[in-house]
Amino acid sequence: MAHVFKPVAITLGDASGIGPEIIAMAFRDTPDKVQGCVVVGDVAVMQRAVDVLAVAKPNAKRIRLLVLSQLSDLPPVLPALTLPVLQVGHPLGVTQLPAWGCVNAVAGRLAADAVVWAAQAALRGEVSALVTAPLHKEALFAAGVPFPGHTEMLQACAAAHVGVSVEDMPVRMMLANRELRTVLVSIHVPLRQAIEAVTVENILQTLRITHAAELAATGRVPHMGVAGLNPHAGEGGLLGREELDIIVPALEQARAEGLHVSGPLAPDTIFMRARVKGDQPGEFDVVIAMYHDQGLIPVKYLGVEQGVNVTLGLPLIRTSPDHGTAFDLAGKGLADPASLLEALAMARRLGADRLI
Repeated sequence: MAHVFKPVAITLGDASGIGPEIIAMAFRDTPDKVQGCVVVGDVAVMQRAVDVLAVAKPNAKRIRLLVLSQLSDLPPVLPALTLPVLQVGHPLGVTQLPAWGCVNAVAGRLAADAVVWAAQAALRGEVSALVTAPLHKEALFAAGVPFPGHTEMLQACAAAHVGVSVEDMPVRMMLANRELRTVLVSIHVPLRQAIEAVTVENILQTLRITHAAELAATGRVPHMGVAGLNPHAGEGGLLGREELDIIVPALEQARAEGLHVSGPLAPDTIFMRARVKGDQPGEFDVVIAMYHDQGLIPVKYLGVEQGVNVTLGLPLIRTSPDHGTAFDLAGKGLADPASLLEALAMARRLGADRLI
């Protein structure tokens, strides 16, 4: 049986934001890092991004689009300064392009269509991974998309493909950079609801998903450090009983299942203990945080340009840059593709370069 390389699909994100620009920059400036990748979205949107870069940096080499009608048209090795684009849905005309830097329903619909197409391609085994450029939640809502973001769309696509309910396809968000990896028990919910989501079952589910994902990626059992919910991890019940009544029982069950866990540990020090410093590994492979800001502030503080968002629990590989649509920079050719490139590198490390 011949070996066939599965390309990585890069979705263009919100057409009014910086997604198309940073994709075009990556193909112009770091062609070696985007070999085997295909952009999924709209040809006119990507052409506009290429034109913006040419205006912003007129002395730089200009790239050209290679319009694909199907994935199999992607050449094994891309010619220099070539950006392959697979059109999804009805092509936009020049007069239909959404304006830069604002919420637009056309951009929301296009972004969602690209993600759904790429997810289904990954589930069919036609692409090895998704790297998703940032989209805008308000634009999705304006377009009538029934999901608030990437994670929920991908979860629904995967559940439908497998033939289970969305509730039976639990996912978790991991934010990672070269120094720190953290996984969240809850994601985009109000803080009050996030506290209510700290349950034995949710913590156990997070530990199981993280364990399975890290084991598959590295081939070894990960050591997971678990943050407490309260200051000083509750101080023996003096500052809250969630650690004693919820987190400790979850960790005991996890250990009984063979998972390597430590905690609950003080949230104000656990991230320092887990941080990789040069060649010195951290005390934990990954930190389990109880809610969104507890886990993401430490990672983002170390540098948004290095951060990568990874969705765990899906039967596909999905990574994304750790930044938003940056409407204030869109259309100016000033955005930085570093986080997109980190997301692509992470996707490859997670197995996107495997042969079948």
